[in-house]
Amino acid sequence: MKQLLAATTLTALILGGTTGCFAEPAPADGGDQRRLRVGLAFAPNARMSPFTDDASLVTQLGVTETLVNLDPDGTVTPALAERWTVTNPSTVRLTLRSGVTFHDGTALTAQHAAAALQHATRARPVPKALAQIRLTATATDDRTVELRTAAPDPVLLHRLATPQLAILAPRAYQSDPAGPDPIGAGTGPFRLTAVRGTSGATLQRFDAYWGGAARVAGVDVRFLPDGAARAGALRAGEVDVINAVPVAQLPHLGDHRLVEVPLPRTVGLHLNSTAGRPFADPRLRAAVRAAADPAAIVASVYEGRVDVGAGLFGPASAWAASGRTGRPATAAAVPAGTRITLATYTDRPELPEAASALTAALTGRGFAVRTVVREYTALEPDLLAGRFDAVLLTRSYLLDTGDPIAFLASDFGCAGSYNLARFCDRAFDTRVTRAGELTEPAARQNAALQLEADLIGRAVVVPLAHERARIGTTTDVTDVARDPYERTLVTARTALR
Repeated sequence: MKQLLAATTLTALILGGTTGCFAEPAPADGGDQRRLRVGLAFAPNARMSPFTDDASLVTQLGVTETLVNLDPDGTVTPALAERWTVTNPSTVRLTLRSGVTFHDGTALTAQHAAAALQHATRARPVPKALAQIRLTATATDDRTVELRTAAPDPVLLHRLATPQLAILAPRAYQSDPAGPDPIGAGTGPFRLTAVRGTSGATLQRFDAYWGGAARVAGVDVRFLPDGAARAGALRAGEVDVINAVPVAQLPHLGDHRLVEVPLPRTVGLHLNSTAGRPFADPRLRAAVRAAADPAAIVASVYEGRVDVGAGLFGPASAWAASGRTGRPATAAAVPAGTRITLATYTDRPELPEAASALTAALTGRGFAVRTVVREYTALEPDLLAGRFDAVLLTRSYLLDTGDPIAFLASDFGCAGSYNLARFCDRAFDTRVTRAGELTEPAARQNAALQLEADLIGRAVVVPLAHERARIGTTTDVTDVARDPYERTLVTARTALR
């Protein structure tokens, strides 16, 4: 791989975990009539409705915005709200920016923002960031939104940064009973004008954007779940930007730019501990941990372009390495032909190959393994229903709330909304609840590492790798965002030379 990369004229920009853009001067006229062509790895499931997993698609494309953002260190920064005050442990008041207009021409008010958040609390399923709290939003005047929670919530502001809590125009909540419709209803630099099923979308520059008009006239989006097809479209000049560049395609990019950003995203094998299933036995889970070889998978499948899995929390979070301690490990049993089903998805092209490597390792250990591989949209209902013994997936542990404790509650709590391991331990839940009451970030992080040690010691999950974002662009593209949360990609500053 190293020799192949050296033989290409690839310009590799290996970037740290910071938000920002390629540094290029702004054009004097503030924009032109050229359009940016983007190829995305994930197609929408619900016409880009923000209450669904489509939420990050519309923020990545600069259509919707939230009240606040997060910087790479997890600090809350202004967005549609320019400042805020925490009046008590369960109440926050946010002051909105003046001069913000929705894409349909409606001026943003606190009444609109409060109504949008109230719609989110009534969504079914509720957005993941709100799953553990009861939130009430009210407008105290035209620019002030007051948020109250039923119990103190130290990370309420962090929750507001999730793409699922984007603020849309009132019209968005009236036309589609399945969820809000972002077409013509966002506040970002680009106005969504059409979504063509799972094939593509069209966006136009929004000249009244509060942050200044975008540099390109619009964005034409193609959804290309196949990694080779996505990279091929970039090479052929059919698109200007692609995300999730497969490792196998790196030697073939030619004279294109590559941005790599360490992500708070971990590839892991989640083991279904439901009673009556093989991995209800912690010793069989430990046998899986003993069979898996993360370093070998990183070297062979990812060709060294990711970091070896050290835990649930990776090198994108500096606090993880400095605070991690040893963990007691459950002894492994002999599988003796135990039959298991391992599932993964094709949307991340390295996952099926990693599943093959794991299947070989587990078979060698004594398991009888059946593998199921589908596109994620087809697989998700069965994942959430717990129909597989093991699930290999890549998961961002800061995506929904920017908070590691909320992630642990969501993915490993008895009532967790994304608990694919079906893990339920009341004592663990109690520890998560107590950790969630801590107000100091360092204390929350230390508690998260202790909880992580418990999960890995019991082999509820087997971490394999910590991912990096890989964005490919033509040399004509400037100012593509490098966001460790993968919430932004195209911004008002993105341009074509």
